[in-house]
Amino acid sequence: MENNTEDIIPFMFHYILTCIIAGIGLPLTLVAIYALYSLVRNDQVAPIYVINLLVSDVIQLCSMIVLVAEPKDEQTLLILGYSYIFGLFSSICFMLCVALERYLVIACPLWYCRQNIKTSVVLCVVVWAFNLVFVFTFQHLSLRIIAFFFYFPLPLFIFFLGGTLKSLSASRVPSDEKRQIVGILVLVLFSYTLLFLPSIIMFACFQLDLGLSGTFLKCSPLPHLFLYVFMRKGFADELLASVCCCRMDNNNISQTTA
Repeated sequence: MENNTEDIIPFMFHYILTCIIAGIGLPLTLVAIYALYSLVRNDQVAPIYVINLLVSDVIQLCSMIVLVAEPKDEQTLLILGYSYIFGLFSSICFMLCVALERYLVIACPLWYCRQNIKTSVVLCVVVWAFNLVFVFTFQHLSLRIIAFFFYFPLPLFIFFLGGTLKSLSASRVPSDEKRQIVGILVLVLFSYTLLFLPSIIMFACFQLDLGLSGTFLKCSPLPHLFLYVFMRKGFADELLASVCCCRMDNNNISQTTA
């Protein structure tokens, strides 16, 4: 009886968490994709990578919803498992694309200005194709190679953020866009470190049973929703203004109390 209870509790936690993540993430992600599409029609390149990132999140979320129902057919389970892995690794690649694109705006503005939507679309197709091939060879890869694939983006995210901060003063990009770019790079680095680093450690220790770190991976689509918020022009200024107003209100209250 105690063994049955011990088995049921993790299952219920897994089931409830997946329902919460999918219930919140899936509709909001679809809304964000629709909203970002209008920016692409205005000849902006940046939203293309974010849209593809969100599409990879939709693949993950849909796979999670069906997997938590535990279909009886083994073939269906296998397809859904590969589908989830495909969405997860595609998500990592498009996070890299987003960070690289934002870095180039500051570090190489002349080269970036020559880029167009067609180039970005071709790059996205290459990323999807690469991940499709990667997924088909996934079961033949060692845990060390998988750990390297997870670890490889982390130093790149750090480099993109550090290089952007170093080049900010010399860049002619408007101040509000600078804050927007830094906000996106910080969000990508923070979310990747928090949600993917535990799995990197588990793979490096040759453990395929992720446990708690796998739970963090399931939450990875949620921070990507904030990318849409940072893509909106003027959001960084609005955020800073609201923070400053809160601080001023707190100071006024404390002075009045004193």
